[in-house]
Amino acid sequence: MSDKNRKYEAVFCVINAGFSDTVMFAARKAGATGGTILKGRGTTSTEAETMFNITIQPEKEVLIILVPAEIKDDVLKAIYNSAGLESESHGIAFSVPVAATAGLKDFNPQPEINEEK
Repeated sequence: MSDKNRKYEAVFCVINAGFSDTVMFAARKAGATGGTILKGRGTTSTEAETMFNITIQPEKEVLIILVPAEIKDDVLKAIYNSAGLESESHGIAFSVPVAATAGLKDFNPQPEINEEK
């Protein structure tokens, strides 16, 4: 299947800073080939910080992982199992369909066959 006809999903994962390797390791085990890490800051109400006398670490990382649609569920499950809300990374993950792509090489390239006559 060519890239032109292949359906992709963008998997987004928001985690506490420092856990991107955990997420990428899990995603790769599920078939993802790589991702992009963005640094960010979370927001919270100041009432939650003072009311419960807790320190909230606002530094976050957002991973964007483009995957073929057929492995999206496997990637999301792997991320949830390794970095979900119950883990130290407090991760959330979701996916969105990708309408079009440009500049991608096929994730599963077929070997080129040269027939000489």
